[in-house]
Amino acid sequence: ITSSSGSPVDDITNSLTVGPRGPMLAQDLTFFDESRHFDRERIPERVVHAKGAGAFGVFEVTNDITQYTKADVFSKIGKTTQILVRFSTVSGEKGSSDLDRDVRGFAIKFYTRDGNWDLVGNDVPIFAVRDPLIFFSFTRSQKRNPATNLKDPNMAWDFFTRRPETLHHILRVYSDAGTPKSFRYINGFGINTFKLVNAQGNATYCKFHYQTDQGIRNFTNEEAMKIKAENPDYLTEDLYNAIAEKNYPSWTFYIQVMSLAQAEQSGFNPFDATKFWPENEYPLIKVGKFILNENPKNFFALIEQAAFAPSNLVPGIEASPDKILQGRLFSYVDTQFYRLGTNHRQLPVNYPHATKVYNTQRDGIFTYYQDDAPNYYPSSFGILRESPRGRISFFEACGVVRR
Repeated sequence: ITSSSGSPVDDITNSLTVGPRGPMLAQDLTFFDESRHFDRERIPERVVHAKGAGAFGVFEVTNDITQYTKADVFSKIGKTTQILVRFSTVSGEKGSSDLDRDVRGFAIKFYTRDGNWDLVGNDVPIFAVRDPLIFFSFTRSQKRNPATNLKDPNMAWDFFTRRPETLHHILRVYSDAGTPKSFRYINGFGINTFKLVNAQGNATYCKFHYQTDQGIRNFTNEEAMKIKAENPDYLTEDLYNAIAEKNYPSWTFYIQVMSLAQAEQSGFNPFDATKFWPENEYPLIKVGKFILNENPKNFFALIEQAAFAPSNLVPGIEASPDKILQGRLFSYVDTQFYRLGTNHRQLPVNYPHATKVYNTQRDGIFTYYQDDAPNYYPSSFGILRESPRGRISFFEACGVVRR
């Protein structure tokens, strides 16, 4: 046993005292080393998606979609990319039950050669609200009453009844889909509309889907309530044990595509996150499969500190006019800066280890991977240069500015 600075520790069960009855000495460095760390072992939990589980795996391309996107992750059939997946409930605290009636978060981090791409999805294809400004109130209505500190269904249903666009979302949550039997038995959806851009610069709107190969299985309300009382970590345990026993879960990855012309002529708003795209009009296109085959070695380091953000995009995958996506581009990464700090992307689980980071960002708390000078651009020194591959597609924007 050593101290946090690597010094050998001869006794970690007894404090340094004057005689067997004390008092303890202020030079007990082993005690102070343990105490200082213990006092700082908790970081702010996520405002939403606080309770979660995760695993690592591999995504493999099985079908060619390069006509739609130049993204390196989809560049050729047979290409594999390392991934991290985090499952979660949405409204509960970190110590809440896996079996609470709720949406399940289903976020994927792809470690691509063009940087990390985060697909921050859920197990339902639609969002509860269509404007990001109302999302904060939606979330607060699911949290604890500020007066009683109790979960208050009156708050939630008051909000739902005043925002009719939540109906589709609520119908799904209050069906058996709100209590899945396992994270292995749920589908995932990217929720938002994205823009795919191919090597020729042609753009197409897109939705992402990932369907479980294990089949959909849910608990009834009665079953969920019983298991919840016996084991609130049931889904976390199920995922970990399945992977430990080499019963690796897998999903098939699809896209839906809509041309820019189709979007303009559509009878519904394709950028409204409360709506899904009819599959008979915009059929699923198979892309590949992913499998989860590795449990985290340390949950806190690799799952609790994992930072997912829809703003982590790569060339070939861009934002669309989807208002919810536009709000998520800021809010999700902003909460990671608050939760994990300025250099959270330098934590091993968040670092884009399939490529090399070159930029002018320096310093800040917990700096790990940074180059030396120059820390500015343009410069006559060093190798920094702008990359044409990172250029976004051109598009026109016009309209009356108003809320």
